[in-house]
Amino acid sequence: MAIRTMVNLNAEMAELWASLGAPAAGRARILQLVSARRGEGTSTIARELAFFAARQAGRAVWLVDLDLMASPQHAAIGAESDRYGLIGQPAQASPDGSIFFAVQPPAQGPDGKPWPDARYLAAHRVGAARWWVTRFRREALRGRQTVHILPSGDYWTALRKFADLIIVDCPSGDRSQAATTVAPFMDQTVMVVAADEEDVRAPALMRDALIGAGADVAGLFFNRATVEQPPFARAFLR
Repeated sequence: MAIRTMVNLNAEMAELWASLGAPAAGRARILQLVSARRGEGTSTIARELAFFAARQAGRAVWLVDLDLMASPQHAAIGAESDRYGLIGQPAQASPDGSIFFAVQPPAQGPDGKPWPDARYLAAHRVGAARWWVTRFRREALRGRQTVHILPSGDYWTALRKFADLIIVDCPSGDRSQAATTVAPFMDQTVMVVAADEEDVRAPALMRDALIGAGADVAGLFFNRATVEQPPFARAFLR
């Protein structure tokens, strides 16, 4: 993947899209974005790529936010509805009842039966484009319930039938193991690195962990404006 600096965001998204290769007609692609450290701007890149793919490339896009407790993608899009479009009413986010997380201990519905984990995740259409963003219904948790990302491909396989591109925004590696947990079920993984990053160790360790977990690390996206490729980039990509 080509390494470029971020100057014009639309131009950068067009280049990232071209570098990854547009998904073939009739075949969905699942793309994971993650950084080694928090604050690298991964969520911004994931959101802008989804926006570009839906509006400019005309693809059906799902932006799946794995930062379940905060759901920052839903909040960010809602805060800039004049740009992205209005967020629609919540809809079921699972095509078949499968889901990529487990809530423990299970809750019971009014009928006394277990409340399906898939009901904790909602999907919202964004504007008029074929673009959906997920939001975890944290308010539905009760007591000491916790949520864990599952090493299962069922949800991702089911979602492929309803989207051309599925962009998975993962919490950074220093916050969560989510990226390595779902890595085997992603088609490509892009690591986001701050362009002014001088210490290669954390990104390199994250890359190795992802590859060890079965990820296809397609390349790096250097975020934040700079005029030169960071000095460690060549060594990192060897």
